[in-house]
Order: sequence, then structure tokens, then C-alpha cells
Amino acid sequence: MFLGVAAVLIVVPGPDMALVTKNAVLHRRRAALGTSLGVNTGLSVWTIASAFGVASLVRASATAFTVLKLIGAAYLIWLGIQALRAARHRWGDTESGMGEPNLVGARVGFRQGLLSNLGNPKIAAFFTSLLPQFIGSGRSVLVPFLLLGGVFVLMTLVWLCAYALVAAKASGLLRRPRVKAALDRLTGVILIGLGLRLATEHR
Repeated sequence: MFLGVAAVLIVVPGPDMALVTKNAVLHRRRAALGTSLGVNTGLSVWTIASAFGVASLVRASATAFTVLKLIGAAYLIWLGIQALRAARHRWGDTESGMGEPNLVGARVGFRQGLLSNLGNPKIAAFFTSLLPQFIGSGRSVLVPFLLLGGVFVLMTLVWLCAYALVAAKASGLLRRPRVKAALDRLTGVILIGLGLRLATEHR
């Protein structure tokens, strides 16, 4: 039952998948894979935090939840603004005949994925509300939390890496400067929208 629930939650699009998609289409495979690894590193941190009760404190504290939420939202909005600025510069380079700007590498992609995931307090709520339902009462939660969280991280890693490879390969036709400028605008708007949505969500 846990595997089924986890699979559905993993494939549902969200901020993490939006970042992987953006980097796969605009910055190619290395950036997309780096983003996927960053996301899963963040999930690993949340898994350990949940096992030791730290995530439950974030969920219980309105102040901690709001601060983390606003930080995550601000980061997503900043990434969206960066994408919109890149679209403007890319369009200007196209009109002037200049070449393609430098691509984002795996390290930057990793940092983006990590910060995006850690800045989403909904993941803390997810781990502290979902995982206990699959753990019997009257027993220690440390090992079961680590095991179930590890399974979730592994499933997410496989899914995002496979998705990143497919998206990067399928995006070959989308790398023309004008098309990439349009994609920059689209992903910028999506990331800003996700950031605003995160900022207005409640526990």
C-alpha cells in the first residue's frame, strides 16, 4: 500500500519536477540529473529529520512553518525571475546573432534542487503525517521511518533521473534560441506561480 501511495505522490508534478524539466530542456542532461540528485538529497535530509522528530517540530510550529515556507517561496520566485531575465537576454542574443549563453552545470542544478526541496515545509508535513500510518502503534518509529523514507527517496531518485534523461533527449528540437526564450518565459511564470502558491498555503 505504501508503494502505491508513494508512486502516485512522486509522479504528481510540483516545484521539484518543474525545476528538473526547466534544466533538462534549457540546460541539458547534466543540469537535469544534478537537479534530480539535489532534490533527493533534500528528501534524504527530510527523512532523517522526520525520524528524529525535527520535521514534526516544523509542522507543529506555526512560526517555523511560515519562515521555511516564505524562504522556499522566495527562492522559487527568484528562480522564476532569473528564467524571465534569461529569456529576455536570449531573445536579444538571437536578434543580434550572438551565440548561445553558457549552460547551467550539474553543480548549479544540484544546488537548485536541494534548496527548492529543503525550502518546502509541505514535505515535512508529508513525512510526519503519511509515514506514521504505515507504522504499527506501540513500537519505535526511528527504524521504520528511516526504511520507509529511504524507499521513498529511492523511488523518487529513479523516477526523476529517468524523467530527466527522457526530457533532455526529447528536448533536442526545443533548443533553438527563439524556442528556448519562450520556454524560459513559460518556466519562469510557472516557477513564480508555484512560489506564490507555496507562500499562500497553510499547514
